Amino acid sequence: MYERISSKLQTAFDPVFLDVVDDSEAHRGHGGYREGGNTHFNVTIKASSFNGLSRVAQQRLINKELAQEFEDGLHALALVVQTTDG
Repeated sequence: MYERISSKLQTAFDPVFLDVVDDSEAHRGHGGYREGGNTHFNVTIKASSFNGLSRVAQQRLINKELAQEFEDGLHALALVVQTTDG
């Protein structure tokens, strides 16, 4: 799942910075957790694709790009989205 998320975000947004962290173990015993992880991720991304967009619009673009991953078991995605326009 890590590779899929990283690859899709890299291809879709050509970020100047991308950090994807599987944080699933910190959610053991919580809703959506599965043994083996791949359910909860933290993503920090900085790209010009997000310039001029509201935070909601930025997150919608990312969630749309990862729709298949959500269908395949991704439960939670914590996002830090940054623009390149300052």
